[in-house]
Amino acid sequence: MKEKSRWLVIFFCFLAIAVNYIDRANLAVAAPHIMKDLGIGPAAMGLLLSGFFWTYAVMQLPYGWFVDRAGARIALPFAVGWWSVFTAATAVAGGFAAMFGCRLMLGAGEAGAYPSCAKLVSQWFSREQRALATSIFDSGSRVGSALSLPLVAAIMAAWGWKASFVITGALGLVWIVGWVALYREPEARAALDQPRAPVPAAASIRWSGLFRYRTVWGMMLGFFCLNFVIYFFITWFPSYLVEARGFSLKSLGTLGTLPAIASIPGGWLGGWLSDTLVKRGWSLTAARKTCIVGGMLLSSVITLTGIVQDIYVMLALFAIAYGSLAAAAASIWSLPADVAPTPRHVASLAGIQNFASNLAGIALTTFTGVMLQITRGSFTIPLVVAGGFCVLGALSYLVIVGRVEPLQAPEASGVDESAYAPRA
Repeated sequence: MKEKSRWLVIFFCFLAIAVNYIDRANLAVAAPHIMKDLGIGPAAMGLLLSGFFWTYAVMQLPYGWFVDRAGARIALPFAVGWWSVFTAATAVAGGFAAMFGCRLMLGAGEAGAYPSCAKLVSQWFSREQRALATSIFDSGSRVGSALSLPLVAAIMAAWGWKASFVITGALGLVWIVGWVALYREPEARAALDQPRAPVPAAASIRWSGLFRYRTVWGMMLGFFCLNFVIYFFITWFPSYLVEARGFSLKSLGTLGTLPAIASIPGGWLGGWLSDTLVKRGWSLTAARKTCIVGGMLLSSVITLTGIVQDIYVMLALFAIAYGSLAAAAASIWSLPADVAPTPRHVASLAGIQNFASNLAGIALTTFTGVMLQITRGSFTIPLVVAGGFCVLGALSYLVIVGRVEPLQAPEASGVDESAYAPRA
């Protein structure tokens, strides 16, 4: 029963993340139609797409702190309800300002999803199982991205783009009913925790004190780089296929889903491999870094998509890039539980790294929009820059992130405090 319960929890996390990504990606699918109806250009649409990330990034910090104190049982459904309401409200936005406001509020609510799910994994799974469990809930982002294309396209074809926001917003409310009815807190599970730093010293590390560790800054920079590329798929990818490759709405909902679909088993494979390496005697550092660094280096093939002519080769390269990023993400989302000084720091670390990663959403959406305006619709520069960030991210996890082990208070580790601070 306990084994079934933990996988039921992961299934609910998976569904929450899937709905999360459908609700954030529907604007990207509807973007060409909204631009036409509201009379806005690429630069303005880039700003509109980025609006979500401003509040989503900033709210990661307080929400991670909140999850560690209130518990994921309360924090996760609260977040789902909040963002569902403002997803539906987007349908009644009559202009740019109103829609931008809805996107800001949507981001504030969706900020609670990943810190809550990371917390739940740390509560229900040992660290030899975390990467696979993480890959499953994180694959909800790819499933949501993949479903958003045919789902939103079908709704738009039948009832228009406004209906897509109302219907997708209702999905979260259905999820809440199931969560309240079925979720129960886990039993005491001290045996699942690996040895950590001495509790009194580790417990003394405050939320703000986490920023003194080099590993935390490496996690922030590396995840920023990974999400800079992933958010291209979530924001500008549909427009790229339509405007640069001539895809119809029908082909967008079929061929356009292939990279996201390919990324789903890619994420599971990355999580399974990371856990398997640990079970076979690899150190947690070697297992996690092998999967993260290898995945990010392979994802740099996204640069080639801007120069190949064949549609299917282009889609294959996008699929490799997205799948490799998903494989890396499984271990990345295991890191907060792996390095947290105590269980009460897990969601806080998840929020901190996700705060940095979602600044990339602001940078990517705005940068791409400006480049399209300057180059009159060319995606070449954004795709080349994305490949560069893949390499930079790999180097960050390889060099800046230290050993993958619980962070210790300086006085407990016997190491000079300056060794834990980022270099100026």
